[in-house]
Amino acid sequence: MVVRRERKIRKLRGRKSSYGSHKKHKGAGNRGGRGMSGMHKSKVMRMIKYFPDHYGKHGMSSIKKTEIRTINLMDLDSKIEELLKEKKVEKDKDGIKVKLSDLGYDKLLGSGKVNHPLIVEAKYFSKNAIKKLEEGKGKAVIVS
Repeated sequence: MVVRRERKIRKLRGRKSSYGSHKKHKGAGNRGGRGMSGMHKSKVMRMIKYFPDHYGKHGMSSIKKTEIRTINLMDLDSKIEELLKEKKVEKDKDGIKVKLSDLGYDKLLGSGKVNHPLIVEAKYFSKNAIKKLEEGKGKAVIVS
């Protein structure tokens, strides 16, 4: 047996013997382009079947900003009598206990006047709201 100095493929290049016409085996045109080319045209089914997640965004997601729902002191004070009738707030010996989270709010803002002694439980308060609550014989209780 003779040792072959060149690979067999060198013999077959440009001949009809194994690839039909030599034009069919010349370049990347035979496979419809190089790499991922033609994935929206000639190779659509290959893309759908084998690479379904190739297109589109992946990875880093944007920062989700949480919205803080707020209410002003004057709005809360004007609703107090309705809330007492509906039993959404409790009357105590110190004042009227209000849980803002039960009413759907996160923060109490300080615009307006306070006519009732309010003990408000909330996640956040403005400085002005705390000041006005204490002036009106009320209290601000921060709940985490």
